[in-house]
Amino acid sequence: MKPALMMTVMTVALFASFVADAEVVVIVSAKSTATTMTSSEIASIYLGKSTAMKPVDNATPVRAQFYTQVAGKDAAQVKAIWSKLVFTGKATPPKEMATSAEVVKAVAADPNAIGYVDRASVDGTVKVVYDVK
Repeated sequence: MKPALMMTVMTVALFASFVADAEVVVIVSAKSTATTMTSSEIASIYLGKSTAMKPVDNATPVRAQFYTQVAGKDAAQVKAIWSKLVFTGKATPPKEMATSAEVVKAVAADPNAIGYVDRASVDGTVKVVYDVK
């Protein structure tokens, strides 16, 4: 195997193991009155069935793990749900952030926001309300 190809294969394998080991948590602002939430409450918010909080989406690899384990949906199903809601004017999709640090910053700034990140990204500006397992 050529060195460049071998390096690519090793990088992909390492990345896949990181994603599989991510400890995803759902967060709210430290100023929020929310203390704990259920997976069904969170799924309702992220699938446009509830407007109780403002969802912030995470464009990192933890996204697939979050939607699969909390909402029981894959990326294509989530996209289809939001396409229908937007098309019919019933809801606005979650604001999407490129990094977990951006999710933490956005959630910390708004007591009505909710997001999900790898536990390693949590700091004192937000609090964990649900552990994704």
